[in-house]
Amino acid sequence: MKVRLEIIIICAVLLSCGVKTQNEEPRQTAIPIVGTWKLISGTTIEKGDTIVTDYQKNLSFIKIINDTHFAFLKHDLTKGKDSSASFSSGGGSYSLEDSIYTEHLEYCSDREWEGNDFTFTVTIKNDTLIQSGIEKVENTGINRLNIEMYTRLKK
Repeated sequence: MKVRLEIIIICAVLLSCGVKTQNEEPRQTAIPIVGTWKLISGTTIEKGDTIVTDYQKNLSFIKIINDTHFAFLKHDLTKGKDSSASFSSGGGSYSLEDSIYTEHLEYCSDREWEGNDFTFTVTIKNDTLIQSGIEKVENTGINRLNIEMYTRLKK
């Protein structure tokens, strides 16, 4: 009888070690990156040329980040009615270790970008996120420094 009780207790302990509950909190990171972010400005530096884009004039760009994935959407604000007409989107999984944020782009409206990893350094101060890093896409010849400044959208 004593042996049976010990076996039952050991089995219960072993089974409880691998059980996940629905109430577990999402993974926490040192940087509060989860949320919806609106791109304010972007700077690209490639082959000595610097281009600064103000995303508050004729464009709208948001990035949505949850516990495991990100997605981005960009479109013109003229509803496609003039030469500035554009739309792009993409998304995939990401990892965040300290301030190193790496996106694995699984889906993209520009299919040549799919399957690439992009590593950025991120900093967040209040509701501002700044990410900077190299965007390199071998098959397109793109190799540039990209610096983006976002603001957190409120609920």
